[in-house]
Amino acid sequence: MKHILKYTMASAIAISLTNCTGDFEDINTNPYGISQESLTQQNNHIGSRFSPLFSNVIRVEPAWNYQLQQNLNADVFSGYMTAPTPFAGNINNQTYALVNGWNGFIWSDAYDANDGNGVMPYAREIVQQVELSGDESGVKFVYLANIIKVMAMHRVSDVFGPIRYSKYNDYDTTGEYDSQEIAYQAFFADLDEAINGLESFTDDAQFTAFDQSNLGGDIAAWRTFANSLRLRLAIRISKVNPTLAQTEGEKALSSNAGLMEAQNMLIDMGGFVHPIQTISRVWGDVVMSAEMESILKGFNDSRISKFFTAPADANLGDYKGVRMGIAIEAKTEYGSHSLIGEAVDGTNKIWMTAAEVHFLKAEAALRGWAGAGDAKTNYEAGVRASFAQFGAGGVDNYLADNTSTPNDFVDALNPTNNYTYPSDVKIAYNEAGSREEQLEQIITQKWIAMFPDGQEAWSEFRRTGYPRVFPVVVNNSGGAIDTNIQVRRINFVDNEKNTNGANVEAAVGMLKGPDTGGTRLWWDTGLPNF
Repeated sequence: MKHILKYTMASAIAISLTNCTGDFEDINTNPYGISQESLTQQNNHIGSRFSPLFSNVIRVEPAWNYQLQQNLNADVFSGYMTAPTPFAGNINNQTYALVNGWNGFIWSDAYDANDGNGVMPYAREIVQQVELSGDESGVKFVYLANIIKVMAMHRVSDVFGPIRYSKYNDYDTTGEYDSQEIAYQAFFADLDEAINGLESFTDDAQFTAFDQSNLGGDIAAWRTFANSLRLRLAIRISKVNPTLAQTEGEKALSSNAGLMEAQNMLIDMGGFVHPIQTISRVWGDVVMSAEMESILKGFNDSRISKFFTAPADANLGDYKGVRMGIAIEAKTEYGSHSLIGEAVDGTNKIWMTAAEVHFLKAEAALRGWAGAGDAKTNYEAGVRASFAQFGAGGVDNYLADNTSTPNDFVDALNPTNNYTYPSDVKIAYNEAGSREEQLEQIITQKWIAMFPDGQEAWSEFRRTGYPRVFPVVVNNSGGAIDTNIQVRRINFVDNEKNTNGANVEAAVGMLKGPDTGGTRLWWDTGLPNF
């Protein structure tokens, strides 16, 4: 336990009294007379910190927070959906005039402990509370918190690049950044330690009361999720550091923790509806993308009826999308296009799916990693898992289709926005194709299957170039973002620059270029996939 808990007892006590537990008195003076001893016995002094961890990985309430944390950046940059609303006179993220006020929520949901936000502060408090408890078995809560922390913070790093991570828990260095390479090494270390450390707690039920996932406090299932996350991150760095990627990937493929091949990782939203329901079907602020129309209609993909609704204007046909980054003067122009459908119904948000895991294995097999199995078998298993997840029919005929290709896109109002789809990628897996052709098939289907998580879809597009996300027509970046290369990251947020300027400056030096949306991340090499 000593190697994972960063603080001495004395420093933890000092910190808990002065910095991170401003609610200490409230927690320990319960109006119903629950004693500190009772709280400790029930682990509530630790477990209460898990709720903000779960909530802020992908924050769903209020809906406008999600809109700024993910929807008006990754969800649209990924090619999943488009805002028909010309925010700020159409000078916004979609036209590459990155809005710092919007994008700051990506950072604040990770770091700001105000108003109950902040993955990193609450993960640190769990470390402190476990240390203060003096109970050696409490280390399981640190392992679990670290899994959630990696889930959250790899997404933040995949937006900004360098982040505050490995030095965060030490108040002398809390403001210092890791390069993305160092952050990823820390992610793997935390996952390794959690997967190995939790093995002795698989019969322990103490996390059940605090688990907001569908895993129900099952420690063995949490090991499986952590191991699947390890495979995701290994694939993510496969181009920039193939040796480390294969090492970590083969660890995941051979681990006794197993992989999530039959179960999705779902988080209970506490009775709230998915924010995309509100953003799309109430506010009308996102609709079907042009890419989704081209691919799903071209493939005759039955999942289209789960992802999107028929347009309000019947003259537009059965489904109609909008291209991102075009000239729009008013929402009324394109607001009648297809809204987001039943895929976002219910009160759960998705962190990871079995379908994604199958596609990760398919790419691992394509890259020759031991234990990955056969690429075609994994590919088809991924498609089947996705169809089952969304309750779509016709998967056998779909997988046998070796002729359908994505449609060219035709704008309903302005032919300037038309776009010829630049690939004839097909559905039926082509084992005789080049590795590049097989990878495009894998990533295109993976992209469909991960809907509506635009964060992962955007990351995979930047890493591989697939599927073929359309370039913008209107580029208001002033040359900072290349129209054809597209947006690669989000620049560091204003609040960090104003309060942690010296460390932000050092972090900028870790990038491959200036602090703009046009600079590639560490794992985004721009080089061939093989």
